[in-house]
Amino acid sequence: MRRRARRWGKRLGLAALALLAAVTAGAAAYDTVTPGGRPARSLYAGPYVTVAGRQLAYRRWGTAGPAVVLIGGFAEATAVWRKVGPLLGRDHRVYALDLPPFGYTQRRGPYTMAGWLRLLQGFEQRLHIESPVLVGHSLGAAVVVGEALRRPQALRGIVLLDGDALGSNGGPGWLGDLVVDPYFTALYRLVTGSDWLFRTVLQRAYGPAAPPLTAAAIDRWQRPFRVAGTAAAFKQMLPNGIAGWTLADLARVRGVPVVVAWGAHDTVDSVAAGRRSAATLHAPFVLLPRAGHLSMLADPQGVVAAVERIAR
Repeated sequence: MRRRARRWGKRLGLAALALLAAVTAGAAAYDTVTPGGRPARSLYAGPYVTVAGRQLAYRRWGTAGPAVVLIGGFAEATAVWRKVGPLLGRDHRVYALDLPPFGYTQRRGPYTMAGWLRLLQGFEQRLHIESPVLVGHSLGAAVVVGEALRRPQALRGIVLLDGDALGSNGGPGWLGDLVVDPYFTALYRLVTGSDWLFRTVLQRAYGPAAPPLTAAAIDRWQRPFRVAGTAAAFKQMLPNGIAGWTLADLARVRGVPVVVAWGAHDTVDSVAAGRRSAATLHAPFVLLPRAGHLSMLADPQGVVAAVERIAR
């Protein structure tokens, strides 16, 4: 009986090693035959501006009026503001900025709150943006709160859009060491190249107002993931959790007008979380009844009305 158990244990061990070898070989082969990263400028023509030796991608609408700076959330490029930007641009100078490693800004870490705030301040200085209203969506909400904590006197106001600005702890420090190649690169390319996955996630994020998602619409979301260095940047961010603040930090925001706006059908960040942050910030809470998490696309007029509360 013991001899038979040893034989089966040996066979199972050999089978596991063979499976691991096959998976490794398959992942390595997939990495070899699938495209790697491309230069950002081959995917997005610009405009760009150099800040601290890094090429920052942005968009702009409008030529006159108070300034508004739009900051997207996790994995969102400036195209996410393509409906809101022109509407706000009727009465404002509007800028949308890609914070790395999202969109088409040059990939160079570290990808931290402190680094994003330095880039945002440098961006404002380079483009001579004074007293802006900062609008942050999802993860971007934490960035605009950070700016309000650091430089309240430099802002006209902030808008938290579908983002409570709260952070979360990352995984254990060794987590990033487990995400190794060729497996990580193969998984990254499989996930970011899946039209089905993008369509499923986007339909949920839009909410009930989701439009038909054409191949061109899906490609608009997938394209930034092809920028060289993006996979490595995501691997670097993985152990760090969600960058943000505590409720005690939010309570320290003073002297800056604040509005919190939220899609009523948001399944990514709950309406309750938005109300809690609004109460802590002593800010009005605007519910957008037709929108999900991507409220700037599902209800651009509602978002613009929320911004105009403090941007006029």
